[in-house]
Amino acid sequence: MQTAQDKTQYLVIRAKGGDESARNQLCAAYVERVRRIVRLRMGSELRSKLQSMDIVQDALMAALRDLDGFSYSSEGDFVRWLSGIAENQIRGNLDRLHAAKRDMRREVPLERRLSSTRGQSGQAMHPASQTTPSLIFTRKEDLDRLEQAMDQLKPAHREVIMLARIEGLAHKDIAARIGKSTDAVGMLLSRAMLALTKAFERL
Repeated sequence: MQTAQDKTQYLVIRAKGGDESARNQLCAAYVERVRRIVRLRMGSELRSKLQSMDIVQDALMAALRDLDGFSYSSEGDFVRWLSGIAENQIRGNLDRLHAAKRDMRREVPLERRLSSTRGQSGQAMHPASQTTPSLIFTRKEDLDRLEQAMDQLKPAHREVIMLARIEGLAHKDIAARIGKSTDAVGMLLSRAMLALTKAFERL
């Protein structure tokens, strides 16, 4: 039985050889994963300015264009490679917005104003048993709530969650990326996931 990793490796090899069907299958297999990465990395300000699917399409096109430069070793490495390309696309769009002198920091999107007041409305919180960190990241129907909850976190918390839960990096690799010890990463991730769960419950 072919595993997801075997299938991805097979498609990458075929796509590198110019197989158009394999290229299309790769895009179809990873478009939702890339969309989630893009949406979570954009944050609410950029989501109010940019079309996320445009960035997703640009990222996938860039990935296919640069596929010859990618050496496949695991599906995790492939996802992280896609994540890096998506992040570059977001930065490029952000640079263009800044070049156009749009000061987004002075604007407060409606969704942020609404989310900031929900926690004070006295709305009943969802049972914690239904909003465990594992469930938050596995239920597709919760993606919108996940985005809103992530928007409420500190930058350091958002980043460590993205690296650990979206890109799937090990603690030692995250430590090397952000310049902290492995133990510090573990504690930071625990605090970040607790903050995310609380933010998720408030929505």
